[in-house]
Amino acid sequence: MPRFDRPQPPVFAKVEDERLYRKQRLAAAFRLFGRFGFSEGIAGHITARDPEFTDHFWVNPLGTYFGHIRVSDLILVDREGEVVKGDAAVNRAAFAIHSQVHEARPDVIAAAHAHSLHGKSWSSLGRLLDPLTQDACAFYQDHTIFDDYKGVVLDTSEGKRIAKALGDKKAVILRNHGFLTVGRTVDEAAWWYITFERSAQAQLLAEAAGKPISIEHEIATLTHSQVGTHAGGWFSFQPLYDRIVREEPDLLD
Repeated sequence: MPRFDRPQPPVFAKVEDERLYRKQRLAAAFRLFGRFGFSEGIAGHITARDPEFTDHFWVNPLGTYFGHIRVSDLILVDREGEVVKGDAAVNRAAFAIHSQVHEARPDVIAAAHAHSLHGKSWSSLGRLLDPLTQDACAFYQDHTIFDDYKGVVLDTSEGKRIAKALGDKKAVILRNHGFLTVGRTVDEAAWWYITFERSAQAQLLAEAAGKPISIEHEIATLTHSQVGTHAGGWFSFQPLYDRIVREEPDLLD
C-alpha cells in the first residue's frame, strides 16, 4: 500500500513570496468567515504579521464586508497604528487588540476575532469549553477567559490585558464579547476560530438537549495532542482554502 506524507506549511526562500502567501490565506479566511456568517457590520478582524516588517501586520480595511475582501484590499498597519500600505482606515479595535497580541507573542503569525453568533452566546456564560467532542479537545487546557468586559476595545492598554489573559494558549474567550484565536500561520488561526465557534455551538446544543458527558482528562489530553497541533491546524484549513479559491477566485486579485 503506498504511503503518502502529510503536507506541511511551506518554507519560502523569498520574503515577497511569503508575504503573498500570507495575504492570499488572509483574504481566503475573510471570504470563509463571510460564508460562515461570521461577518457582522464593521466588527471583526483577522491579522497576519508581515514576514519582513515583523512589527507590522496586514488586516481588513474598516467597513468592508468579509465576503468581498481581495488580496489587493488588505492594508498594512505599523506599530503606531498608521496605515502604511493601502488606502482605507484601520478598525481601531483591531489595532488595539492585535498589536498587543502580536507584540506579546512573537510566535504568533496571525490572530482572528469576530462577533459570530455562538461565540457571542458562549462568551456571555463566562465559562471555558468542556471536552465534549473530539474537535473540542483541540482546546482542552489550551484556552482561557478574559473575564473583564469594559466596552469596545479602543485603547492598547485593554489589548495588553487581553494578550496577558491569552498567555501561551491558542484561544481566549472574551466575556460578553466573543472569541479570539491565534496561530503560527494564517491557516491555523482561521481554522481554530472556525472549529472553536462550532465547538461552542455543539456544547450549547448539547446542554439545551440534556446533560452532556465530558471526555475524561487522560483521553482529552491525548486527543489534544492528536488534533490540537500547529501542523494539524494548518492542514485542517487546506480543504477550505481550496474550496473558497475554486468558488471565488477573485479573492486572489
